[in-house]
Amino acid sequence: MPKAAGQLWVSDITYIHLEEGFAYLSLVTDAYSRKIVGFYLSGDLAAGGCIRALEMVLANCPMQGYLTHHSDRGIQYCSQGYVRLLQERRIAISMTQSGDPLENALAERVNGVLKQELLETVYPGFAAAHLAVATAVSIYNYQRPHSSVDMLMPVEAHGRTGELKRHWKNHYPDKNGKEVPVQ
Repeated sequence: MPKAAGQLWVSDITYIHLEEGFAYLSLVTDAYSRKIVGFYLSGDLAAGGCIRALEMVLANCPMQGYLTHHSDRGIQYCSQGYVRLLQERRIAISMTQSGDPLENALAERVNGVLKQELLETVYPGFAAAHLAVATAVSIYNYQRPHSSVDMLMPVEAHGRTGELKRHWKNHYPDKNGKEVPVQ
């Protein structure tokens, strides 16, 4: 588990429902602080949206040492352009072994918070969705306290180091029926 921001980034894509079709939101989240450090709304599922979200992070978050990037095995994250950006910055690449969402649970949780708490179910068009996403990310990072980072806002947690108290209980049992600590 990371002990400071900039040690582990998790990435995922989620869809945003439009009246006519979908838009696709690529997110990069810092696992320590839960801050969304990169995002991009795209009209398609091509790798370009994920690459732009990653470029946002790389432009705004200085590298401070060893960093791992974790994602699912989607073709966007395996694309030549995405992998090349990570390799050029010497960022370690981690990917899920299967399609199990629990293997990328933190990224899935961020998607859920945005969609369940901060975004509408359907948007009239891409421009409205684009504005709503930018607003939701700002609220998520700067106004919404998180129980997973000692009830701090992600932007506050992002400037800290050391262990942050978790204010939630794990409800996933291991194979022997005992609770497993979720990082």
